Amino acid sequence: MSVWLRSRGIIVFVRETRLNSRMSEFPIIVDRLEKYFPRAYRGWRALLQPFLAPAMAALRGISLDVGPGEAVALLGTNGAGKSTLLRILATLLLPTAGKAIVAGHDAVRDPAAVRRQIGYHAGSDLGFYARLTGRENLRFFGRLNHLSDSYLRTRIPALGEVFELGDALERQVRTLSSGTVQRLSLVRALLHEPKVLLLDEPTRSLDALAAANFRRFLKNEVRRQGTSLLFASHTLSEIELLADRVAVIQEGNLVALDTPAALKAKSATSTLEEAFSFFTGHAAHLLEETAPS
Repeated sequence: MSVWLRSRGIIVFVRETRLNSRMSEFPIIVDRLEKYFPRAYRGWRALLQPFLAPAMAALRGISLDVGPGEAVALLGTNGAGKSTLLRILATLLLPTAGKAIVAGHDAVRDPAAVRRQIGYHAGSDLGFYARLTGRENLRFFGRLNHLSDSYLRTRIPALGEVFELGDALERQVRTLSSGTVQRLSLVRALLHEPKVLLLDEPTRSLDALAAANFRRFLKNEVRRQGTSLLFASHTLSEIELLADRVAVIQEGNLVALDTPAALKAKSATSTLEEAFSFFTGHAAHLLEETAPS
């Protein structure tokens, strides 16, 4: 037993040492990350749920890195685990096992430090205050990130112009369309010029012109500043435009990770859609579903 414990301790020490050496090199490190949820029950069985062992796997030991200024896309069908991974990195969920390191900080042990370094956009549940204007909301969230009033007086209009928010900044959020609220959420994610961007289906509710403008802004402005980007998308053209590498996820497992060109070469296919089908066995039309994963 003592020999086994000593050997296990050495293995853990070596893993920790390797992880620490990578923390300064990669803004995002996902190391053997797992997430399990308890099964959902109705009626009197729901009373037992807090005591049930997690049984439903969302992530099954995923490992990947994102380098400085690199963009990695998460590609998978609904329920593959993309949103769960992003929420763990954004400190909104605790993993069952494994490590999530963002900008040199552990997402579990030091979540406040992680939040200062990230910009996060969710495809739903955007968390704005309905009776405040767009500008008031952005100022509120900016002050939570310790941004000065003088900085916000210039930053909010600048981003508002990029995203063509116009008078939406002066209107209550409850009066805005879903697409406009999505643009407001993207502005919030970019407000403090984060080192790491975590985006969950960022163009999901945008019209074609707004989506194209956002992709152009990401590619030409944000990436030029060295910001690391991890994003989930069902739009294959968007992935090919923005992503340096693509992580293909199936039922919580990472089944492929490479450049779009390399994925097509490995699968002997001519399109990313066909490569996705090759690696997962899923019909590619399932990617067109709009419900969040």
